[in-house]
Amino acid sequence: MVLKAVADSVSTDLRVACPGIIQSFDADAVTATIQPSIKVPVRQADGSVVSVALPLLVDVPVYFPRGGGVTLTFPITEGDECLVIFADRCIDYWWQNGGVQEPVDPRQHHLADSFALVGPQSQAKKISGISTSAAQFRSDDGSTYLEIDPTSKKMKIVAPGGLEVITPLADFSEAVTIKGLLSWMGGMVGSIAEGTAAKITGMVEFVGRVLANGKRIDDTHKHGGVQHGSDSTDEVS
Repeated sequence: MVLKAVADSVSTDLRVACPGIIQSFDADAVTATIQPSIKVPVRQADGSVVSVALPLLVDVPVYFPRGGGVTLTFPITEGDECLVIFADRCIDYWWQNGGVQEPVDPRQHHLADSFALVGPQSQAKKISGISTSAAQFRSDDGSTYLEIDPTSKKMKIVAPGGLEVITPLADFSEAVTIKGLLSWMGGMVGSIAEGTAAKITGMVEFVGRVLANGKRIDDTHKHGGVQHGSDSTDEVS
């Protein structure tokens, strides 16, 4: 009985992992305040046991997938669910300085030494429509996503709000098909090694001057040497 009581006492204070709910997120410090969402039994002075909520966890480092100079980030808001894991030893010096550090405090598996992994979902907050054939980076409602399909070898982007690319140069190695209106603001320049450089089926309307090999072929061009009969006019001027 004594050994069991000791074991129960140790396990009661031993923290390993538990689900939590984000209360606030500090994007500069990359930390969160979290409410653990599993109550713990606490024995009262009269011997009775009641379930109580654990205290808020503050300054909890938040995990974002990171490595090789790149990081995947996403917004974290109040109410988001997460998994809180607890370190074996005190993480204070490591959190402040990185590298290999001494544990400044002898505590073990303590509430103060936690990390937050945002993403685990309860049935009350689970998402739906998860693709079972492709990887997706998506909004929770599934309306906006980037998809990679390993079978078709295709990447698909669905963006109802639009797509914005900011780059000095976008290089496409092969053909590009545009089904909607094509608009450009900075002009258009192109060339081809041989054959026809451009072919358009349908009416083309130009507003402004049109040149062909340096000659004006719009409504401002003129022909010299105009005569009646079968004679030819001069070249376009």
